[in-house]
Amino acid sequence: MTAPCPLPFLTREPSRIPVTRKLAWFALQVHANYERRVGDLLAEKGYACYVPLLHCRRQWSDRVKELSLPLFPGYVFCELDVEQRLPVLVTPRVRGIVGAGKQPLSIPDEELAMVRTVVSSGLMSGPHPYLNVGQRVLIERGPLAGVKGTLVDVNGSPRVVVSIELLQRSIAAQVEANWVRPVA
Repeated sequence: MTAPCPLPFLTREPSRIPVTRKLAWFALQVHANYERRVGDLLAEKGYACYVPLLHCRRQWSDRVKELSLPLFPGYVFCELDVEQRLPVLVTPRVRGIVGAGKQPLSIPDEELAMVRTVVSSGLMSGPHPYLNVGQRVLIERGPLAGVKGTLVDVNGSPRVVVSIELLQRSIAAQVEANWVRPVA
């Protein structure tokens, strides 16, 4: 008769503790102009995806057309378990998961929530160069109340820049100067 193993993690019996996986949001790099198609393919596989769209008007010589273009061209946001990423990576037109080397890095839920708030606010917004320095502000009033960002001045018009740090991409929304206050 053998002595029982003193360390429970060395036994061969299956664990009775349920394994829970943490889902997180990741930025997927995709082929240009395939953002919505990749989002649809991943949704068919059961993943939550987000492709923020910018609604704009384009003038051609004979007409004006309303377009919905990706706010972050070449990227799709997907909620997944990083340990089970193979089904995402083999999806057509997906180039990879944004990260450091081969290690995928998740996007903080707060950053993605702020981008969603700006996109759904209905205010004039659009891509903006990424900023490393600037004054951080909290919007206290208006449709963007609760959003934190960087205050910039564009031709005398105050705007708040909301950034996705991992992608080093930003969007800017026009705000009233009295809506914001500095964040310590």
